[in-house]
Amino acid sequence: MHVTAQDVFAVLRPDLQLVEDRIEAVSRVDYPVVSSLVLDLVRSGGKRLRPLILLLAARGFGGDKDAVVTAAAGVELLHTASLVHDDTIDRAALRRGKPTLNAQLSAGAVILLGDYLFAQSAMLAAATMNPRVVAIFAGSLGDICDGQLHEMFYAHRLDQSRADYDKRIFGKTAALFAGAAEMGAILGGASESDVQSLRQYGADLGMAFQIIDDVLDLREGTQQLGKPAGNDLRQGTVTLPVMIYASRFPEGTPERTLLERLALSEAENIPGEEIDALVDRIRLSGALEETVSVAAEFVDSAKRHADVVPDPETRAMLMDVADLAVNRHS
Repeated sequence: MHVTAQDVFAVLRPDLQLVEDRIEAVSRVDYPVVSSLVLDLVRSGGKRLRPLILLLAARGFGGDKDAVVTAAAGVELLHTASLVHDDTIDRAALRRGKPTLNAQLSAGAVILLGDYLFAQSAMLAAATMNPRVVAIFAGSLGDICDGQLHEMFYAHRLDQSRADYDKRIFGKTAALFAGAAEMGAILGGASESDVQSLRQYGADLGMAFQIIDDVLDLREGTQQLGKPAGNDLRQGTVTLPVMIYASRFPEGTPERTLLERLALSEAENIPGEEIDALVDRIRLSGALEETVSVAAEFVDSAKRHADVVPDPETRAMLMDVADLAVNRHS
């Protein structure tokens, strides 16, 4: 049975609405202006892929719907809280085309609100009354923090290894995908081997998702945020396509020197047209296509791990969601 991404969201829409309602219920604060800002933030979420994966992982085996919805809401709220802190660290003024909390409140208030959302997400995980789910939730939070620390201290190295890159994006993105799938499988009552297969499905899907994000940054930019193509590179963040491109140039060559200067966050001292020309050269070099192939390998692996799901409709939807990771434009 073949389904499309549109089918997946249509089938899961009632459950996703329950997740949305649960998120909004715990995101309200007692300060009217702040409450409005926080609700706008949680309502402006993207595709809700993380809770979708959790719902699908549970659906493939069964389980108590209330606990599954509660865990899915916790996962999405954890993701939202991490974005609040990310925006504070990056001093970002916009996210998905809208002003961030960071642009409207003091840094101290934003950090406290992020902490509040983290606490609410943890309370949702605890409300499942499943100690293992709580442990996975805590581990995912730790992985996210580790990924952000790697981003801060190691992402500006042009000579980083592929293992360094993979570790960074696992923590940054894939860890929560993995945790979501694992929690869903546990709450669905899957066997231990199937739980581990679904966790690997989520991990592979998350890796592919972040790798394609890195491609899109160079291919298209983030137009809805007004960011130019190559924004990561302009900020000194070295991603996989940049690593692949840089590997072709020895030390001391003009191209390598320019890349090194960008990695050292010297973009403000380099003419914009020179950076634009570099982005164009990366696009034409084949590095983006090589990177997409790496993402496709992760997707193929994710699909193999999803094959353990006994329900054919859910299995097909998990595979279609995996395809969505590479066949997207935002």
